[in-house]
Amino acid sequence: MLIALCTFIAAIACDPRPESFSSEKAMLETLDIKNQIGTDTSNEKPAIDLIWKSQTVSSGDNLSMLAQRAGISAQEVYLISRSKQGKSLRNLFPGEIIRFAINSTNGDLIEMQYEKSPLEIYLFTAQEKRFLSKKVIRQPEIITSYRMGQIDQSLYLAGKKAQLPDKTVMELANIFGWDIDFVFDIREGDSFALLFEEHYIDGKHLGTGNILAASFTNRNKTYNAVRYKDSNGQTSYYTPEGLSMRKAFLRTPLDIFRISSGFNLRRKHPIHKKIKAHRGVDYAAPTGTPVYASGDGRVLEAGYSRANGNYIFIQHGQTYTTKYLHLSRKSVRTGQTVKQRQVIGKVGATGYATGPHLHYEFLVNGVHRNPRTVSLPKANPIPDSEKERFSATVTALFDQLAENQQADKLAMQSMDTE
Repeated sequence: MLIALCTFIAAIACDPRPESFSSEKAMLETLDIKNQIGTDTSNEKPAIDLIWKSQTVSSGDNLSMLAQRAGISAQEVYLISRSKQGKSLRNLFPGEIIRFAINSTNGDLIEMQYEKSPLEIYLFTAQEKRFLSKKVIRQPEIITSYRMGQIDQSLYLAGKKAQLPDKTVMELANIFGWDIDFVFDIREGDSFALLFEEHYIDGKHLGTGNILAASFTNRNKTYNAVRYKDSNGQTSYYTPEGLSMRKAFLRTPLDIFRISSGFNLRRKHPIHKKIKAHRGVDYAAPTGTPVYASGDGRVLEAGYSRANGNYIFIQHGQTYTTKYLHLSRKSVRTGQTVKQRQVIGKVGATGYATGPHLHYEFLVNGVHRNPRTVSLPKANPIPDSEKERFSATVTALFDQLAENQQADKLAMQSMDTE
């Protein structure tokens, strides 16, 4: 099987990526075309001068349009589309990159590279009257980075000041969200520190990965968490002692909200204008905001009533029940099993509601409790079979986190004395 020596490495090294298409020569590269079936040098072909033409996909583009602007024949486009990976070219998205390697002598297409992302690239190589194709998945280089921050106004602003992306700030809040209410518990002077992954390819920063270890000090109490992947491949966050950060229930069943009405047994109803117990919490949020199951369980009832609008009741074992009212839509049905943080519906204003919000109730043995203050049962700790392996992971990560925190403290003390 004769194929061109993969020009992918050369293309990446030179990285010819003009912002707009140009017919000028983007790259001239001389490569040896080798017989990759065997090592018989008698089958070697002379070097070929390649002209590289590159284009970034814009809205409305398809392969035929890109190829036509690059001077590629319709026959070559047809052969590429018939190759094994041809289906990958049916739906191109803005920002993706197509590179064409053209024989400078006769204008034939030698190779085409479709860069769906920096980590996912499809190669189409000419061989006789067809194109061989393959998918290349590149692995990023992962480095461990450290950040710390102190809160003046909000976790979000402190995260921005620490140069953390929104995704990492949200993950930090999710890790500690069972212990800290990030709407009501945060105070000026609270602080955080974390070790997290950063991904690079060819020296280019691709983004951040998982938080590996973190600490959060709230109202002078410090919480610590570490990411641990067990021998079965399951990943979760734990305290240094091996207790799960994850509780059996979410404290709040949605991410974006403000409390418009709290738990109050003597509240005046906004529609009926009578004193009527409010046995839950109202979370005001835009219509369509996802609502999560606060814990694993089974849907006891999913229906509609004049007062509640679209509603869902979930039974969690024998002890706990949660209720979700006034939804704009339901995503589960009666009898269905659900997992914690599974989307079960969307915020709405159905039933007796003055605006879009979620009315959320939490019952223990049939008695309503305040969802914001009720003690939540904890999830299972690290099993005995994992403790030794877990301890080794925890020790290394927390030692690294502590060393960085100590270095930060010394640096700040040095600045204060100058």
